[in-house]
Amino acid sequence: MSGIPDLHTEVAPFEVRDGCLCVGGKTVVEIMSGVGSVPAYLYDANIIRDRIETLRKSLPDAMSLHYAMKANPMPEVVNLVARLVDGLDIASGGELEVAVKSGCDPKAMSLAGPGKKDWELKAAIDAGITINVESPNELERIGALSTDGSANVALRVNPDFELKSSGMRMSGGPKPFGIDSEMIPDVLKRLGELPVHFRGFHVFTGAQNLRPESICDAQVKSLELALDLSKHAPSPPEFVNIGGGFGIPYFPGDEPLDISSICENLGQLSAKLESAHPGCELVIELGRYLVGEAGVYVSRVIDKKVSRGHTYLVTDGGLHHHLSASGNFGQVIRKNYPVAVANKIGSADTELASVVGPLCTPLDLLGSKMELARADVGDLIAVFQSGAYGYTASPHLFLSHPPPLQLLL
Repeated sequence: MSGIPDLHTEVAPFEVRDGCLCVGGKTVVEIMSGVGSVPAYLYDANIIRDRIETLRKSLPDAMSLHYAMKANPMPEVVNLVARLVDGLDIASGGELEVAVKSGCDPKAMSLAGPGKKDWELKAAIDAGITINVESPNELERIGALSTDGSANVALRVNPDFELKSSGMRMSGGPKPFGIDSEMIPDVLKRLGELPVHFRGFHVFTGAQNLRPESICDAQVKSLELALDLSKHAPSPPEFVNIGGGFGIPYFPGDEPLDISSICENLGQLSAKLESAHPGCELVIELGRYLVGEAGVYVSRVIDKKVSRGHTYLVTDGGLHHHLSASGNFGQVIRKNYPVAVANKIGSADTELASVVGPLCTPLDLLGSKMELARADVGDLIAVFQSGAYGYTASPHLFLSHPPPLQLLL
């Protein structure tokens, strides 16, 4: 037992000491007293390690695990994760710089994104990083930049299917991501005429999925599609990246993802790929699943007020720091992230309250009408499941408040 009460969804196993949440072996009171007067994202390195090590024990030995840096590109987090996975997937020139400094082998990195600038393409070519090509035009630009034939490329495929029940659908129908699967044979023919080196396929169908059967179905279809398209390639593929999609529980009714059937399915797919293309690497690409549950966002209560019978806890943090928790990053109907009074975990003295930030907008809401420990000015509010798409997905400049800190503990 972690000592954390039922917060409407199970949260990662943070330690609780005398009613106070701990991150990285320290209480949040100790941590926050040393960071000054701003909120902070706190990431627990041991929880990240445990998640990756547990996953790797279940995955087939022959397959590779890559970290999608866009989930959390904090350099200290990337440096930690890079030592525990087989490669990094990056989505910008800024992430590229962080990835290269992590010590990860550039040959195990890939650059994705539908709007890569020429300088980003050139940086990837010079570093030996594989570029996931998102359009025929982008392939031509890469060919023009790769005068010596040193560019490593993979084709990102937009299939005609999607990851069912996915929180974020990245394929099926018209999409800005990747090249429509029916166009791939002609693009592969053109690729063979350019001074580039073909490495494989990237099929990313969706993200944040909690249904094993949906993930397995998409994985099977993705590999079958890649094997079919490989018949048109100028050379055998060196890898097939079938994306990720592994979700984490955020909201009421969410259940943690059971990966047992997924890993069994991956074992079968790995064997199938090896039979078709000996030595070809099967890759899954995960971000949120590896780091999301290892992070908490912590802010301070600076005011407490009652308006027409409802209690509001006003904190020094809000949507400008944590857009996702405010419900303004992909939610159609707003739902609460798990929230707790971090220095009063397990308290029987509770009240119904909403947690709001300091901004002059009704959108600045971190928790709506939640049963929380009775809080006072100076107490700490923790938003769980904040290790992914938190800090860098938020508009820090909105209303010119100071940005939060990030700490890996």
